Amino acid sequence: LKAIDDAVNDGVDLISISIGSNAANRPDYLSDPIAIGAFHAELKGVMVIASAGNNGPDASTVTNVAPWIFTVAASNIDRNFQSSVILGSGKVLRGAGIHFSNATRSKAYPLVYARNVAAASKPVEDARACLSGSLDSKKVAGKVVVCVMSSTAGIPKRIIKLILENAGSKGLILINQKEKIIAFDSGDFPVSEVDMTDGYKILKYILHTKNPTVTIVPTVEIKRTKPAPVVAIFSSRGPASLTENILKPDIMAPGVLILAAVTPPENAKRSTPTYGLRSGTSMSCPHVTGAAAFVKAFRPSWTPSMIKSALVTTAIQYDNMRRAVTNSSRLTSTPHETGAGEINPHRAINPGLVFETTAQDYLQFLCYFGYSQKTISKTFTKIKFSCSKKVSEDLISTINYPSISIGSLRRGQRYQKIIEWTVTNVGPEKNVTYVPHIEAPEGLVVKVTPKRLVFGENVSKVSFKVWFYGKMSASKGYHHGSLVWSDGYHLVRS
Repeated sequence: LKAIDDAVNDGVDLISISIGSNAANRPDYLSDPIAIGAFHAELKGVMVIASAGNNGPDASTVTNVAPWIFTVAASNIDRNFQSSVILGSGKVLRGAGIHFSNATRSKAYPLVYARNVAAASKPVEDARACLSGSLDSKKVAGKVVVCVMSSTAGIPKRIIKLILENAGSKGLILINQKEKIIAFDSGDFPVSEVDMTDGYKILKYILHTKNPTVTIVPTVEIKRTKPAPVVAIFSSRGPASLTENILKPDIMAPGVLILAAVTPPENAKRSTPTYGLRSGTSMSCPHVTGAAAFVKAFRPSWTPSMIKSALVTTAIQYDNMRRAVTNSSRLTSTPHETGAGEINPHRAINPGLVFETTAQDYLQFLCYFGYSQKTISKTFTKIKFSCSKKVSEDLISTINYPSISIGSLRRGQRYQKIIEWTVTNVGPEKNVTYVPHIEAPEGLVVKVTPKRLVFGENVSKVSFKVWFYGKMSASKGYHHGSLVWSDGYHLVRS
């Protein structure tokens, strides 16, 4: 909290925060120092961008969910790192890994299955996953070891690598049982990660070969991979556990295998690299911070919420194959995974319209959430305001936010939900008209009035209402759609 206040007092324009609360112990807005500090920053005109967390792919794991925080999910980019495995039989299997050397290929080493080199009295299932203390170091030394990643133990790949490296192993082949594989930087220790299909081929080779050997080829960079972007498996998902009436995460940006500065360990050699390839929403968050700074450079008078709106309403929903963005399970992604979509900074410079969320919107949000006016004033601000007489969590959807999220909608109650928003024309033309295009989810009727938003010399702000009605045929669960305003050039998507 003090760090945020100090940064604001230093006169910064943006704050990037790649930390957050634990998914299992998430505080509410009153006890979250990041939320409180970010609110103070927002009032001073400082935009706060924060990572969504790395607890995916489970639902409702997203953190930093206050509406005045710009919450960032992670995606891959069109680049991968391949480390092939060449079995003694000559069969080549493509794995993922990041380890570099001057050689074009490593030596051929004896190949063993970790289950077969278990330490005395240790469970073979622990050895199979290469858990600490489970392997016989004498049987591991000088060999490449095949480990099957545990689906329950949750041992990080880096720890498995260190266990084998310390035991004198010459390399590691990781069989990944369920994840979409994301390579990790293993330094100069050869590591190749393969899926279950190729893992089965390796284990079959070991079983039917008297003296199995393997070569792990140093990493090569694979460019222009498809599809990209894809939602990273680790990226925390919505809906937010505190309220489903605000869409979180807000947006998605590259966060897989990003070249970043790293802190060398103590007593490291001078030649130790001070950079590495890292993955996480801690990598995607700075991308959005940079994008926000880029927009602010062109639009210095814009408030944080205007910049957020510009990035949200111009985000991309398609990958480099011109198909809807998918997740790590190869399924079409949802806004609970991507937010509005992948950032597109160039389009955000000229978004056409913006939704400006004011301090009063945020204060009413806290009222709707259930906090008293006295509590809000004590914790968040001394600004004079009054909570609306009608207070309900359902009303959170009515704040002037660039995305639309409705936590609950009953079937058959005609136009049960009516929401009003206001947009500001920031485009180059003052006299311009926008018309709506609605993609309503199946089972939902969506109506917009007026049918046109007409701006003029003296009319820069226009309000509109959206009616939502759930048909009797609507199925339970989450449904996703969009409302796009267009003047023939700009596309403003919520």
